[in-house]
Amino acid sequence: MKGKILVVDDEDTTRRSLAEILRLEGAQVRVAASGEEAVEYLHKTAFDMILLDLKMPGMDGLDVLRVAHEVAPETQVILLTAHGSLESAIAALRLGAHDYLLKPSSPSQIVRSVSNGLARRNDLLRKRELLAQLESSVQQLKGAESDLVEASVKPGVVKLKNGVEVDVNRRLITYGDQSVPLTPAEGKLLKVLLESPGHVFTHQELVSLVQGYDTSDWEAPEILRPLISRLRRKLASFPDGGHWISSVRGTGYVFDWEVENAT
Repeated sequence: MKGKILVVDDEDTTRRSLAEILRLEGAQVRVAASGEEAVEYLHKTAFDMILLDLKMPGMDGLDVLRVAHEVAPETQVILLTAHGSLESAIAALRLGAHDYLLKPSSPSQIVRSVSNGLARRNDLLRKRELLAQLESSVQQLKGAESDLVEASVKPGVVKLKNGVEVDVNRRLITYGDQSVPLTPAEGKLLKVLLESPGHVFTHQELVSLVQGYDTSDWEAPEILRPLISRLRRKLASFPDGGHWISSVRGTGYVFDWEVENAT
């Protein structure tokens, strides 16, 4: 049995007996003669397990259990009592106790319950570590995806297969010697569409991405319509440019032209 265990009991004989049983099993044991002393230890030292007497003068076992749950929620707690009741057992389990034993419990019962509690704690810590690793991996993937999106558009020029180039940073569309500047709103709208060719954006999505605020489903088309119209007129001056932005009836818009690459 490997673990750091706190034994809390106001009866000296019981306290010594429990500590000896656990030390013989290989545990590191510290003892406390009151709930108040146990709380002091909890604020200073991390324990894997607490064996806790339910009935003590001053702070009783449930009071200490509440503190342990707040300051060290991963610490497993076994409550011990000579006067068990269904109500106290339910209260202990609701507060997160691992087990509830009646005094006197045999050494084998104590060892079995402590071993199970330590195994449960190790499982919880492993799961928490795996979740943390998974979360870290997800964040790294999101970062990588973000980098790819930024690399595809932000650094410079998006080239379309008909020879038209869109400089999203300068908000400039060029074709040979011809060039057309875009307003900030037009440039942002075109950038959003270029990042996801073939994706149908709803009116509300486009207003949120381009203008930066949320609108109702009936307001969004009215806000977008003049912006889309101005951008389409500018795109129409390029080969097939008038067909790049397609309306999806009752839904929104889609950029319907193939992007060759970005540099």
